[in-house]
Amino acid sequence: MADIHPTAIVDPSATLEEGVSVGPYSIIDGDVSIGRGTRVGSHVVIRSHTEIGSENRIFQFSSLGEDPQHQEYSGEPTRLKIGDRNTIREYCTINRGTIRGLGVTQIGNDNFIMAYAHIAHDCVLGNNIIFANGASLAGHVDVEDHAILGGFTLVHQFCRIGCHCITGIGCVCLQDIPPYIVAAGNPARPYGINTKGLRRRKFSEGSIKLLTASYRIVYRRGLDLKSALAELDKINNGDPNVTVFSRFLCNSRRGTIR
Repeated sequence: MADIHPTAIVDPSATLEEGVSVGPYSIIDGDVSIGRGTRVGSHVVIRSHTEIGSENRIFQFSSLGEDPQHQEYSGEPTRLKIGDRNTIREYCTINRGTIRGLGVTQIGNDNFIMAYAHIAHDCVLGNNIIFANGASLAGHVDVEDHAILGGFTLVHQFCRIGCHCITGIGCVCLQDIPPYIVAAGNPARPYGINTKGLRRRKFSEGSIKLLTASYRIVYRRGLDLKSALAELDKINNGDPNVTVFSRFLCNSRRGTIR
């Protein structure tokens, strides 16, 4: 049975699995499902068309599944889907998708989203991501696994944030941030490979060395993108991380920070 505080308002059609707890004065609409063991703090609002997985921790005053902040939204039943074991701290806002986008905003597993973060409509987050306080995404942003967004990082709509990268405090991302790198500034600029983060995640020294060489080819030799990609092919001896780096650059739609 779910543990629901007497002051909380939970629609009878909401589905709360075993071990769910709902704190004082929280509001949960209909067409909401919450998985086993998830804890919802006080004064949390979870709107309709929201699916939340298991073992999440949602802190007070968060707003999940609210209408997208999009001028052309007119009440379509779009969705928010949140995976398992995420921590969503105080005053976070995560909106549903739009029919002009994916129709759903998606959050993966094991993410740590700190206070006052905002995740807009149609964003897609992978796994093991950290949002520091106040980090915010505009609509249609993709954030890949193990990325870290520094405090008050702002990401323009339709950008991609690559895996294992890290952004500095107040970073303003107007273009894609490639995997594995450090980015900072307004607008964001590259500052080398995230070597500390990669070592922490047990990347081999050989892979880190190849990624560092790849970074220098792209960012330090003054090559155009086509020539840089050709040079990356030459040094890549089957390393999957260099392949990920190259493919990200090749597939960027907004262009990458340079």
